[in-house]
Amino acid sequence: MSYDIEKSVLERYEEGAKNYQPSLCCPTEYDSQFLRIIPDEIIAKDYGCGDPTKYVNQGEIVLDLGSGAGKNCYIIAQKVGKNGQVIGVDFNDEMLKLAQKYQSKISDKLGYKNTHFVKGKIQDLKLPLDKVESWLKNNPINNLEQLRIFETECDYLRQEETLIKDNSIDIVVSNCVLNLVKPNDKKQLFDEIYRVLKTNGKAVISDIICNEDVPLEMVKDPELWSGCISGALREDKFIKMFEKAGFKQIEILAKQNEPWQVVNGIEFRSLTIKAYKEKSEQINNNSCCPSTSCC
Repeated sequence: MSYDIEKSVLERYEEGAKNYQPSLCCPTEYDSQFLRIIPDEIIAKDYGCGDPTKYVNQGEIVLDLGSGAGKNCYIIAQKVGKNGQVIGVDFNDEMLKLAQKYQSKISDKLGYKNTHFVKGKIQDLKLPLDKVESWLKNNPINNLEQLRIFETECDYLRQEETLIKDNSIDIVVSNCVLNLVKPNDKKQLFDEIYRVLKTNGKAVISDIICNEDVPLEMVKDPELWSGCISGALREDKFIKMFEKAGFKQIEILAKQNEPWQVVNGIEFRSLTIKAYKEKSEQINNNSCCPSTSCC
């Protein structure tokens, strides 16, 4: 098994920030009115599989997990308006640079600035990685005692300089990113989404799911993992992760009819799901069957 999944993901998406990678995306149509102010480079290097931006509202505080080139953030910035706020989290330096490259230009076109990008891991939203990197520059790790001190510093940063605070977000969105997180970190990932949401806040997640468990030989393949294949969860297990984290009113908003890819007989397709941190009012949700397709 590949023990450095993050490296393969970082390298694949670093290249994707520099040169368009068609194999990373599942073609999705967006409302063209929100694309007019977004530079072609950002649109071309967006690697999503659905459109969670459709479900945000005026004035909301929105967190985009794995914000990449920033396309979804800049669409959301228009929808939430000047009284809303958009936070993009990514741990890939090249993607963050690309997203920030046009930030001032887009803000000028909007007439307001309501978007910012931060460096962090989506499964550890308390830890500000910029501050971690600054600390490491002055405190290199060469032995176990220095490692212990580093871990203590990370604990301090999580508690005292939290990147994304508890109960601070109206809606968490993500577009084809959760599958890229290491298997052992996935539970923490869903717990983190729940933690940062306000009471009655919601998560709207577009991701790749599959109809069978991914076998070990595919999990070992870094190319398949970084290509949004090997880290995909079976549909029922994906939904169960929301339930285990405490989410209620879980609803499938869209599901791709035809598979995006078939690998070794396993079908991989896009799914968009909505889930609430707590019930605010009864929503008619008798069926979990999708009525529309996201791709």
